[in-house]
Amino acid sequence: MSRPPLAIDPGAARLMRLSVAFLWLATAAASVWEWHGQSTDLLVAAGMSDAGWRDACILLGAAVDAVLGVLLLALPRRLTYLAALCAMITMTVAATFLLPGLWRHPLGPLTKNIPVAAMLWILARNVR
Repeated sequence: MSRPPLAIDPGAARLMRLSVAFLWLATAAASVWEWHGQSTDLLVAAGMSDAGWRDACILLGAAVDAVLGVLLLALPRRLTYLAALCAMITMTVAATFLLPGLWRHPLGPLTKNIPVAAMLWILARNVR
């Protein structure tokens, strides 16, 4: 039986899965922790003036992040990895339109999504 084209060591796959799960869970926690700080500041900078919409966006974003983090831990399936990849692409495109300067941010809030996308794609390709 031949190996899939992107086959990786199971230990490496586990480390990648735990890493991206941590990223999603930490992002959810940080979004809520900074609800009335950086989370709100980013949306205000993007032009969102209505506090109700800002709160809804923060809550929805944190909920999506948390659910994906838990799913990556509990159900490491192709569909889970692809859902995380689609959510990340959607959030990255939205952030690009709202705050394109984030691509130049020295801590890489958007540039980190390129290697994360690669990891999610590799994980999706390696799940049976």
